[in-house]
Amino acid sequence: MNVLIVDDEPSLRRTLRLALESLGHQAAEASDGHQAEELLGHRYYDLAFLDLRLGRERGLELLPRMLRLAPGLDVVVITAYATIATAVEAMRLGAFDYLPKPYSPEQLRLVLDRAARLRRLQSQVAELEEQVRSTVPEADLHTREPLMQSAIDMALRAAGSEATILLRGESGTGKGVLARTVHAHSRRALESFVTVHCPSLSAELLESELFGHAQGAFTGAVRETVGKVAAADGGTLFLDEVGDLPQPLQPKLLRLLQEKRYERVGETQTRVADVRVVAATGRDLQADAAAGRFREDLLFRLNVIEVVLPPLRQRKNDILPLTEHLLRFFARDTAKPITGFTEEARAALLAYHWPGNVRELRNIIERAVILSAGPEVTLADLPAQTRGEGGGARGEDIQVGGRATLDQLEAEHIRRILESSASIDEASAALGIDPSTLYRKRKRYHL
Repeated sequence: MNVLIVDDEPSLRRTLRLALESLGHQAAEASDGHQAEELLGHRYYDLAFLDLRLGRERGLELLPRMLRLAPGLDVVVITAYATIATAVEAMRLGAFDYLPKPYSPEQLRLVLDRAARLRRLQSQVAELEEQVRSTVPEADLHTREPLMQSAIDMALRAAGSEATILLRGESGTGKGVLARTVHAHSRRALESFVTVHCPSLSAELLESELFGHAQGAFTGAVRETVGKVAAADGGTLFLDEVGDLPQPLQPKLLRLLQEKRYERVGETQTRVADVRVVAATGRDLQADAAAGRFREDLLFRLNVIEVVLPPLRQRKNDILPLTEHLLRFFARDTAKPITGFTEEARAALLAYHWPGNVRELRNIIERAVILSAGPEVTLADLPAQTRGEGGGARGEDIQVGGRATLDQLEAEHIRRILESSASIDEASAALGIDPSTLYRKRKRYHL
């Protein structure tokens, strides 16, 4: 590693430099803060040893400046005046470790080994993330549409704050992708991003998943779980389809947003979680609040920054660039030499109304690439609804006994039941299925 030694005593700098070089590291010396900042501004260093007393200058005052100049730098604070208070303060300011003088060669070796091991792990994580990016098509946030660009710009401006963000838009418009982008551009980017699918479970199970539970809290609770709020501590908690959050859980979420406090199921102990909340919904929460289905005070807490994502049918200029992006990915993924679309296929993709938005577009392009036998995706490679045939009937044209598939009949029936129901539980009861099954069907049919 490249190591910087910042100490005002020449003999101690030289001794440490010789020890580092004997262990195979490269070392540079600085006698004060000014010299250290000069060196950090002109060369990359992996690690720095920083003395707490640099003549009239305090090392703890220099530490934040060093980390601003070199964000990836690991700083080990060294001092002959070690106290618990200074150790705690050093770690609070971002020090990697704390080493009291005099230290033994073995102590020095342990610190260096730990720093090197951590850097290898960080490198492995970065490599794994790159592999994931190469195997999963990232939703393309580049856009030619002012509405979409405005939404992205607002989300990125809010990302650096701690404000709660509410992402609104139809299913499949990319709310989850934008939530991850907000997290990646926030000060919490190196911490966890945890997703909770609000309509996926019953109220009781969702509370357990969200807040955790104690052992024996309910039948089947054979061990305690920490919950997703605790898992997201220090990072971002993404509440997907928060408009479908069961009413008994709404005051508990409100308390988490207001006080950062919560209790696990079956416990009385109050816990604290430092989480930044990003929520998403396809529902009109103002209408739900007016109808008494959603707490108005919770809506106010969620809706600090509202970002509305337009549906794909309102992004006509983005349809073909998105299809080309997805085509390149799936052609590479399937090792098929497909170069583009025929004019008829392009026209059909532009004319289609895209009820499932970008998620539906992804599925259709993947299917087309798999089925295509030539160098271009043709009209015949697209599903019937995209070609404007019988499979593409609109909701108002779908009737029992008409020319519609069973999937279309089921999707239209579920859509109408949802529109006429006050809650997910009511819709589930009317359909004769449980809420989690309804959630999966909504995802399948882009409802």
